Amino acid sequence: MYETRNGGGDWKRLASVGKRDDLVLDSIVIDRTNSKHILVGAWVVGSHDGGLYISNDGGMNWTSAPDMRGQSIRSFAAAPSNPKILVAGTLKGVYRSTDGGEHWSLISPEGSQEIHEVESIAIDPVDPQVIYAGTWHLPWKTTDGGEHWTNIKQGIIDDSDVFSIIVDPKNPKVVYASACSGIYKSEDAAAKFVKVQGIPSTARRTRVLMQDPQNLNIVFAGTTEGLFRTADSGANWLRTTPPEVIVNDVFVDPVNTNRVLLATDRAGVMASNDGGNSFSSSNNGFSARQITAYVADRGKPANLYVGVVNDKEWGGVFVSENGGLSWMQKSAGLNGSDIFSLGQASDGTFLAGTAHGLFRLKDEIWSRIADVAVEESARASGVKATAKAAPAARRPRAGATVAAVKTAKPVRISEQPFDGGVFAMARADDTLYAATSAGLLQSASAGESWKMVAGPERREWKFVSAARAMVGVASLNAAEVSNDGGRTWEKVRLPEALPQVLTMAVDGAGGVWVGGREGVFYSLDKGLSWQTLPGYAIHDVNSLFYDDAGQRILITAHSKNSVAFAVHLPDRAVRYWNTGWNLRFVRPVGDHLVGATLFDGIVVQPQMVDSSTLAATK
Repeated sequence: MYETRNGGGDWKRLASVGKRDDLVLDSIVIDRTNSKHILVGAWVVGSHDGGLYISNDGGMNWTSAPDMRGQSIRSFAAAPSNPKILVAGTLKGVYRSTDGGEHWSLISPEGSQEIHEVESIAIDPVDPQVIYAGTWHLPWKTTDGGEHWTNIKQGIIDDSDVFSIIVDPKNPKVVYASACSGIYKSEDAAAKFVKVQGIPSTARRTRVLMQDPQNLNIVFAGTTEGLFRTADSGANWLRTTPPEVIVNDVFVDPVNTNRVLLATDRAGVMASNDGGNSFSSSNNGFSARQITAYVADRGKPANLYVGVVNDKEWGGVFVSENGGLSWMQKSAGLNGSDIFSLGQASDGTFLAGTAHGLFRLKDEIWSRIADVAVEESARASGVKATAKAAPAARRPRAGATVAAVKTAKPVRISEQPFDGGVFAMARADDTLYAATSAGLLQSASAGESWKMVAGPERREWKFVSAARAMVGVASLNAAEVSNDGGRTWEKVRLPEALPQVLTMAVDGAGGVWVGGREGVFYSLDKGLSWQTLPGYAIHDVNSLFYDDAGQRILITAHSKNSVAFAVHLPDRAVRYWNTGWNLRFVRPVGDHLVGATLFDGIVVQPQMVDSSTLAATK
């Protein structure tokens, strides 16, 4: 959870709610009589799990409400006339509390086949016994606190998911509802709805409705195709953001209604100072981006580059020039691509691996690399060179002798640029390597041109690592290694105790390291035998990285203890740090480490505190 003390100008991480990292915090209620009393409804993606969390000290510390443990809370509201009355919509039904959230009871019929999957809740501004509930099917209403419920579907298209319901605070007979089928308005307390016209209805869904508390004729509709605004109670609508903005929530400052904030899918927070007519980014301090790639500038050690996914035009690549303390977007030319990997050539050029090919940074602009050579055998077999890899070979039997693999001579295919996924990059001297969905690529021209490496099996490689003359590649269930700079390759027999490889590294001294759910394993004889780290039970390993300057392997694991490890190779001594964060990886920057968290941006040593925002600057 983040907070702002200047109307959204700056954000600061307030707390981690629930001591877990899989909660979606969609619903926040602040007690109007005690602002330190905050309640948050939570749910979990792909699960029926969730809960209600309560803070009595302004969000610093949180406890779970026992009556709501395990409930997937999809909507949450406080009664305008009595802040102690709270109503929550869950996947199971409608729950109510009359004591500020301490105790809860189900007020919809137990096991109802109709009133469940409650996506929206609204409470009458005068009578808290009147409650509206929007489900994934249709809306419902009770006038007696849940004793009886009525389906209020007249005028609404059948089987409509009802995302939002609002009741006019001055005239409770006026009710708005938004659904997958459009926006509806009732002027008789939901006895009958009329569909509002004037908003494009292609693939748009209206996720939220919000009235201006001082100008009730003004209503905002947050949709999957931008924000719409009406100043005449829904008769006419005007879109005030670009159509690519996906709006999840709208907040109108009750004191200064010209100040409007939007919560969006990929642009973070957007702010308006003119009543919602225009918006700009407001993400300073907000760092919840999914960081998947990292590279440090070897010529300027304080310059760091990271890649993110799922942010489209607001994502891509970000750069820090002060060791990770602040960040700026550098994504021109990437066209909203997800970044899977980053690398730097020996001449200082930066490369990006995406879901659709390779990009090269020149003069502050990323350009698609078209000069890629692939194997003749791919065309001859009818397999598209830029699509799926050839089937994986079976793992060799224990003790089997494996000869170096010979491949056909690469030839140029120029019909279209390489369009496969590029999952990892590594560099050894002047040679760059890229693990891709079509095989292992290499470049000796600072990334201007690439060719398939002659040697490793043609398959989808997920990981690549290089150190001195060693190069290693791995998929989820196979690995190969070269000890002569990529000229010849041998298959590596993986440890029997590791059914799936989730990360891989080579250490330049003959050691191959692999990790996964079962832990960390290393081999000094190309997989004939494997060892673990005695005395350290490390599970769910998600990153292994060879730090040449420190002569160590850096290890992170997605575990509750938030510990990062370093194995000093000369003596196999293990050092560890309790970072306070669940990390995707750690990397060295000078005499300290930086880490990428799962959901909270970049953190740095020695305190492992929040990095400043990866700014959503266009």
